[in-house]
Amino acid sequence: MFNPHAVSLRGLEHSAYVQFSVLALSSIFFLVDPFAALPTFLAVTAGADAPRRRKMAWKASITALVVLSAFAVAGQYIFKMFGITLPAFEIAGGVILLLIGLDMLEAKRSPTQESTEETTEAAQKEDAGIVPLGIPMLAGPGSITSVMVLVGQAQTRWQMVAILVSIFITAAICYLVLGNSDRVARGLGETGVRILVRIMGLLLVALAVQYFVNGMVDLGVINKP
Repeated sequence: MFNPHAVSLRGLEHSAYVQFSVLALSSIFFLVDPFAALPTFLAVTAGADAPRRRKMAWKASITALVVLSAFAVAGQYIFKMFGITLPAFEIAGGVILLLIGLDMLEAKRSPTQESTEETTEAAQKEDAGIVPLGIPMLAGPGSITSVMVLVGQAQTRWQMVAILVSIFITAAICYLVLGNSDRVARGLGETGVRILVRIMGLLLVALAVQYFVNGMVDLGVINKP
């Protein structure tokens, strides 16, 4: 027998899943941001041939995939181990993401994601694919924080799957962008990269404010909008 209430409920569940999936992919991708890492990657791999550049991009992408997936799987245990509540992490994450987003609005990499010393050290290493390209330049404090907040918000197994799939898609895009960094840089140009980073920064600032508001709502400080 046709049950319109059941159909409506399934529709709401599907809509909520799609919304969470889009949130997970956008927040993780904006924080990893392979386009903003392009200048650093090109500086680190200066003089390297295409196969070696792709090999370093592969190592960096796999490192980011493993690190972020590990925090996604262990997120709930980390919360319990240190007695951290989700609202506290949402507020702290909002502050961190806001700082990164404000730097991105100026079309530059935040010191939270990479420092001058790390970039210099990477340029001197023969293989910097894992450290510091993979971590902390791709999988840094901002992206790890975003994954942890998403894990805290996930209430179903499918939402956890959405987080892991988002991490995988982000890592795959990182490999495609960094592995073809010379072509991407020529195609976008310096101005194009700056515009793209600024757009991502604007969206990241909005996401940071939303994290902060969610934390305040969960604490009962403000009413849910």
